[in-house]
Amino acid sequence: MIVNIPEVLAEVTAVFARYEDALVNNNVEVLDKLFWNSSMTIRYGASENLIGYAAIQAFRAARPATGLARRLSNTVIATYGQDTGVAMTEFHREGSTRIGRQSQTWVRLPEGWRVVAAHVSLIDG
Repeated sequence: MIVNIPEVLAEVTAVFARYEDALVNNNVEVLDKLFWNSSMTIRYGASENLIGYAAIQAFRAARPATGLARRLSNTVIATYGQDTGVAMTEFHREGSTRIGRQSQTWVRLPEGWRVVAAHVSLIDG
C-alpha cells in the first residue's frame, strides 16, 4: 500500500473541497450524493448520531440553511492505496469561540468517491 499517491490525494482533496462548498452553500443534493447510500454509513454530529444513509439524508433535509459559513484550519488529507482517504479539519464560525472538528472517511466506490463515515464535534477554544 502506498500512502498519498499524488493523483489519488488530488482526487480526495478535490472531492473534500466539493463537499465543503456544498456544505456552506447548503447544496443538499450534492451533500446527499457525496455520502454512500448504505445502511452502514455513519455520521456522528455535534448533537446527533445518524446511522444509515436515510437518517443522514433526513437530517440534511431538515437542517436550517443559515449560519453555515465557516473557516477551515489544520486540514489534513491522507490517502491509503488507490481507494481510501481520510480528511480531518478544524472549523471556526464567526462570533463563536468554539472550535469545530470534522473527520471524514472517503472510499472510492463504483459511483465515485463517497463518505462512508463522518464525525463532527465542538470543543471550547
